[in-house]
Amino acid sequence: MSTDELPDWLPDWCSAHLGDEPVGVLFVLRRMSAVFGLRMASGREIVVKARDDDGRAASCVAAQLWLAERGFPCAGPLTAAVGVGRLAVHAERYRPGGALLLGDSPDVAAQYAAVFARSMDELAELAVAPPLPNPRWIRWDHTDSGVWPAIAQLDTQDQSVVPNHVLDAAERVRERILATDLPCVLGHGDFEAQNLRWHGSDVWVVHDWDSLAWQPEAALVGAASGTFASVSPPTLASIESSAAFLETYQELRGRRFTATEREVAWAASLWPAAHNARWEAVHGGTPLCCAALRIQAAERLRRANA
Repeated sequence: MSTDELPDWLPDWCSAHLGDEPVGVLFVLRRMSAVFGLRMASGREIVVKARDDDGRAASCVAAQLWLAERGFPCAGPLTAAVGVGRLAVHAERYRPGGALLLGDSPDVAAQYAAVFARSMDELAELAVAPPLPNPRWIRWDHTDSGVWPAIAQLDTQDQSVVPNHVLDAAERVRERILATDLPCVLGHGDFEAQNLRWHGSDVWVVHDWDSLAWQPEAALVGAASGTFASVSPPTLASIESSAAFLETYQELRGRRFTATEREVAWAASLWPAAHNARWEAVHGGTPLCCAALRIQAAERLRRANA
């Protein structure tokens, strides 16, 4: 893509908010957000992110800035979130490089848990408006009818193809988590291998702070313990590795979970996989999460007391 093919608003936005103009395009990604890697007239390289403005962006960008200023490995924002029509837009430093850390062994789980614990240490000191609604794959706290949050891309599909064991797991997980009154905190809601890069055993960068969530700590940790090994398409980590993730997290945070928190963590470890399994089913995708739930759900639900 050349700069002539960028959205009409983007060059003027860069001039207004960065005092700089794009002269080259490094990359363009379009998923839930549009992400533009740009080379600017000044010579610096930046990233501009634009996504539908659902009220979450200001808190997410503020949290990302907080972390970057404290030396956490993430790209430092260069602007706040700015409204552009129906979009929320911000710019951040370009932080390329690093490699994926693949696998879901207990040792790998412990490495990911250490990063998650560090992020939670830092975020615990930050006060921002809760970034609600939560990302759809971690939104068991919705007020829509039925077990699933309202998601047009899924709701318009044939729901009869969703396996009963997926629906059963989602119903039991949601009931278990919502039966508690644990306080909500900030945490990364999409903690997957594809969103981190490493230099050897050292984490280099954690991406996707658009997915910051406002949920009980144990639930956030539990969800991460199930998703940390996911690339594309996502799957569910082994039970042994989720257990290693939870144990390492508690050790590094210096606080043992209560019995209720342990159960909530195990319950939440299933929700993203159930969401992904539903997606697989209605779109005819490879049933990775469907298969993982068939194998693992009973034991995870037992540990969740669900």
